[in-house]
Amino acid sequence: MSFIHHISTQWRDYGWGHGPGMMDWGFGMGWFGFIMMGLFWILIIVAIVFLIRWLVVSSRAGSHVQKPEETALEILKKRYARGDIDKEEFEEKKRDLS
Repeated sequence: MSFIHHISTQWRDYGWGHGPGMMDWGFGMGWFGFIMMGLFWILIIVAIVFLIRWLVVSSRAGSHVQKPEETALEILKKRYARGDIDKEEFEEKKRDLS
């Protein structure tokens, strides 16, 4: 028996003229293997979607960093610098805050 004849005989033994392909995987898995492969790819896609969503949410949270609120003394200093109040009023209010 020649090598070519041996290979062609093995190929026909799988039935329906198909060889050991993806649908059979050589283990007789058939439709179960096909369904498992589909579930695998669905899980991969879902994981990628969740990863992208997590990255978007975390980047948004980082961009909205709140500044600490100004203290009363800082506001008073700004008002004095703008000329809203004079030195006497600034000193008086500064004493009140201390």
